[in-house]
Amino acid sequence: MTRIPRTALADLGVLSLLSLLAIAGLETSFGGLDFLLAAVAGLVVGTLAAVLGTLWRLNVLTTVLLGIALYFLVGTPFVMPDAALFVVLPSLTSLAGLAIGAVHGWADILTISAPVEAPAYVAAVPYAAATVVSLVGGMLVLRWLSVRRSPLRGAVLLIGPVVLFLSGILLGTDESFLAAIRGVAFAAVALTWIAWRRGAQVETAGDGATRLRRRKLTGSAAVVAGAVIVGAVAGLALAPIAPQRFVLRDEVVPPFDPLQFASPLAGFREYTKDLAEEPLFTVAGLEPGDTVRLAGMDSYTGRLWNVAGPEQAATDGGYAIVGTTLPAPELADLGSSRSVEVEVLAYDDVWLPTVGYGSELELLDADAAERAGDLRYNAAAGTAVLTSGVAEGARYRLESRIQREPDDEDLADVPVAQLTLPIVENLPDVVAAKADEYAGEAASPIEQLRAIERGLKTNGFLSHGLASDAVPSRAGHGADRLIELFTRTQMVGDAEQYAAAMALMARHLGYPSRVVMGYAPEVADGAGEVEVLGSDVTAWVEVPFEGVGWVSFRPTPDNVDVPQEQTPKPKSEPQPQVRQPPRAEQAEDELLTTVEIDDTDDDDRDRPFQLPAWAWAIILSVSIPAAIVLLPMLAVALAKRRRRAIRHRGTGDRQAAGAWEELVDRYAELGFEPPERSSRLQTARALERQLDEQGLGEVRTGEDGVRLSTLAATVDRDVFGAGDLAPASVDRRWSEADAAAAAVAAAAGRLRRFVSRYRMRRRGRGG
Repeated sequence: MTRIPRTALADLGVLSLLSLLAIAGLETSFGGLDFLLAAVAGLVVGTLAAVLGTLWRLNVLTTVLLGIALYFLVGTPFVMPDAALFVVLPSLTSLAGLAIGAVHGWADILTISAPVEAPAYVAAVPYAAATVVSLVGGMLVLRWLSVRRSPLRGAVLLIGPVVLFLSGILLGTDESFLAAIRGVAFAAVALTWIAWRRGAQVETAGDGATRLRRRKLTGSAAVVAGAVIVGAVAGLALAPIAPQRFVLRDEVVPPFDPLQFASPLAGFREYTKDLAEEPLFTVAGLEPGDTVRLAGMDSYTGRLWNVAGPEQAATDGGYAIVGTTLPAPELADLGSSRSVEVEVLAYDDVWLPTVGYGSELELLDADAAERAGDLRYNAAAGTAVLTSGVAEGARYRLESRIQREPDDEDLADVPVAQLTLPIVENLPDVVAAKADEYAGEAASPIEQLRAIERGLKTNGFLSHGLASDAVPSRAGHGADRLIELFTRTQMVGDAEQYAAAMALMARHLGYPSRVVMGYAPEVADGAGEVEVLGSDVTAWVEVPFEGVGWVSFRPTPDNVDVPQEQTPKPKSEPQPQVRQPPRAEQAEDELLTTVEIDDTDDDDRDRPFQLPAWAWAIILSVSIPAAIVLLPMLAVALAKRRRRAIRHRGTGDRQAAGAWEELVDRYAELGFEPPERSSRLQTARALERQLDEQGLGEVRTGEDGVRLSTLAATVDRDVFGAGDLAPASVDRRWSEADAAAAAVAAAAGRLRRFVSRYRMRRRGRGG
């Protein structure tokens, strides 16, 4: 078994330290250092695979396969502990997550809002990166650097840690994590290591006496110190500020597009007409006056208000993948906290009902782990989306805080926040005129907005367009519907029209505004679980104030008694009587007959037995690790069988030589070290010495009592003797070689026999 020199172990330690310093840059993406546990596990797995491959004398391909096997067998408790069987064993879910995370986790980090906590497999990114870098670097240290220890080769090994360092920057956020400290430490360790290698090379080369070595080491240390000082000063002086820091997540558009879904406000009348008395969901933890938010809309096209798409989302409208922890809004003055739990009943949509601005959101469904990657959150709007849909039975828990609502006197001198929102299209002239009329001579923004709110609330009337309403009210909030709202004798509509109109009026005055749709259930003091009905639906307007946050305005009137328009009845004029033709009675022809269709699936009839899902999960959980372990063994076994068949071909002397080559290769695969370019007798004596050194001297002869040196001399006579070798002699040489190999394999132990099944050695002919 090959030994690992101490210098190689030191090189592996330096490589691991540099990789750890580099990968720590992902802290800003993960929001903490918990991911370092997975990174450390990856460094251990990759380094262990490289060391075992060297100790067991595995080839490069087999060592890589060993690293892949260890990656899947070890990674579950460090990457997806919740999916582990018996805490540490891999399951089908964790194996799939380790594979998917290594391939797609990089893209998820770029589109997930920091801190990254979902999908569950995202921790596979640092784990896989550390495994690959340590495995490749370890093999280079043990197989390439040890052959010729030069500073240039040492510098090549730094490529892996440098790539990790750059990936930590590119996959991070605008905020850096100890950039100066990590950079200086990385440079100091790397340069010191290369300088130490240079000094060690001088010493081993024997070129100098103590003075020469001291001068070289002193000079190298000075160069390293100077480079570190210059790099630190230059880095601190030239380091980019946060807005100038280049990270990939700023260049990637989140994949979620709200415009793929219908505007929530467009379905307002469905709640008031079809679902008025239908329980939509229950909420536990509400307090009196709380409202439930559904969606915030800040884009108007002339047809409807909608959530801004990813290309328009600047200050608002940006939805990103999040985990359990939700990002805080940049503009908000948050007050009291809420801990609510929602259970969905008749509600069916992608928008999650929320309360206030959330800090934590946890899905409580049975399939919550699989759907965690479908959650999107808009911190500025305080609204969430579950792209896979919310339907009956869904449950989730929300921790949030409520926006404080200051008095108007406190806002008298507060300006409206200057936020960039999508441009309003097709603003009706009558809406602009009414905005100027209602705002009047008011000076401050809060006075103008309250005047508009008051004008709509006092001059308008409420009607949902139901049959019981005195005056019909058409649904919709497009430009034509808002023109009708202000040009009829009486303003008649519901929260859909009034909120849409006021938001446009605020935009006309130059104030950012958005329409928020949600629910306003009646909540009593000490109420436990509140049932939200379709009739609780409402909409309001929010305008941001500097340093305060989004202040709400509710322009929908409460008055439902719409005055009747008095119109004179037209006088009736007598018409001449005209005889009507007789009415023809025709019987309806029944052209269609009822056909009963059997919906039974024919495949179900022919399927006598089906395995349950849990059985498939157990089968796959066992078969995938088994395939990882056994398939490489099968490939090597087939290659050995082909090697043996080739050596059985040719003349008798060549077959006898092939028997010896097969024996020597089987010894090498068991961990012995046959000398290269030596005669058969020299090889036999070297192998016998190794048997004695390892305490296996009793198996220097095979089961038939033939010593290796004797067998080597016999094969030499067969190869170099005159005349053809009889087939019986060829068979005897192969049986003697097989007996010698079987004897040493039995004495070597189970572990060495198991490892030998993964080894494949092919010696050239000769000797």
